[in-house]
Amino acid sequence: MSPFKQNQPHARTTVQHKKPQPKKAQPKTVRLNLRARVIVLLQQVNEGQSLNQILPQALEQTPVKDKGLLNELVMGTLRHWFALDAQIQPMLAKPLSDSRVHIALLLGLYQLLQTRIPAHAAISETVEAIKQLRLDKASGLINALLRRATREMESIQASFTQHHGLPKWLYQQLKKDWPQQVNDISQTLRQTAPLTLRINSRQRSRSGYLQALEQQNIAAAPCQLSSDGIVLQQAVQVTELPGFAEGWFSVQDEHAQLCAPFLGSLNDQRVLDACAAPGGKTAHLLEKNSPALLVALDNDEKRLSRVHENLERLQLAGPQVSVITADAATWQADNLFDHILLDAPCTATGVIRRHPDIRLLRQPGDVQQTVQLQAKLLDHLWQQLKVGGTLLYVTCSILKQENQQQMLAFMARHPEAQLQPLSVEGAIAQEAGIQLLPQPQGGDGFYFCQLKKLA
Repeated sequence: MSPFKQNQPHARTTVQHKKPQPKKAQPKTVRLNLRARVIVLLQQVNEGQSLNQILPQALEQTPVKDKGLLNELVMGTLRHWFALDAQIQPMLAKPLSDSRVHIALLLGLYQLLQTRIPAHAAISETVEAIKQLRLDKASGLINALLRRATREMESIQASFTQHHGLPKWLYQQLKKDWPQQVNDISQTLRQTAPLTLRINSRQRSRSGYLQALEQQNIAAAPCQLSSDGIVLQQAVQVTELPGFAEGWFSVQDEHAQLCAPFLGSLNDQRVLDACAAPGGKTAHLLEKNSPALLVALDNDEKRLSRVHENLERLQLAGPQVSVITADAATWQADNLFDHILLDAPCTATGVIRRHPDIRLLRQPGDVQQTVQLQAKLLDHLWQQLKVGGTLLYVTCSILKQENQQQMLAFMARHPEAQLQPLSVEGAIAQEAGIQLLPQPQGGDGFYFCQLKKLA
């Protein structure tokens, strides 16, 4: 599957989103100031490119002292894009002819509202950026509107804070699906997500690793739902944490860590992890079990290389693990499986905190396209499951069409599928499965549904 991932390995989607537009000729980015580079990146996202395809290279080309600020300005402007736009639009006498001017206004206002950058510096650097992008005629407008914003900051801040921060179509769908929770959901999705580790229980205990962090004065706490999870309470460089190279831990959202316990004991069983790349859940299953065979399946060969890398680092590779490049919607196993984990392609609406460009890239039509793909995967993989075996269906979506409605439709097509009870603190029970919504300082939005094959 062609996933949508950046920081943590769980946002999956095969949907084609905004069709990339022909690239505009841009000045060489090495000559641009930092704000101009940010505008170029945001314009590429606005034209349909995902951030994980373009941000790493941009950071490589950025001086070390500026990397943090570039990342913050890109991620922050995307995170608050629609809330910022709601403040800018009333100031405009007429529509803007160049989207880069619009982006510059969003970027400038983000700096004024959400950073400690002095207002004069934020405005002057943003104006200079638009000049470097050869849009000199717009510099006066940007300067005037941003200065006006500084004078009206109190009212703008209040309106900005109250905005849901989502594209209209997505907010309306969430309001329909979760009328009681929609405001909390939308505000949580505007926050940054915590950095969560999953301790490799074959290498270290959670309590032992917490002690190792404490010895290095790194603030951390145990997760509440995952017995293997630790949430870090300060910014860190993951690769510099104790035991990274030795495979003591992985980075994984707390709610994503629930897949392994939901599947139960897999010892001496044949297990399929469908849509497995980059291997976070594959590794967790191997850390907790000793299956007779575990097949990690994905159609993205490049991303499957990360499965190999992760298994090697975590010291989990072995003859019982088979990593296969193939399409889970058509691949046929030689023998049936006792258990199947389908971490299904989805719109990734539950992980917008980690991937804020989803706000721009997702379109209303993507949902139905994704639902059709999920149904195809479910129907095909169900044929690969033994009678008496279980299938755990997982998404990082919070849209009911991809979750409860998908599974109710599947059970209507397959009366031999028996719903299995799942429960965890904080989950919302559904007619089929359970939904975990994004939690402030907690896990992302995830849906789980487990079925047993009776015949």
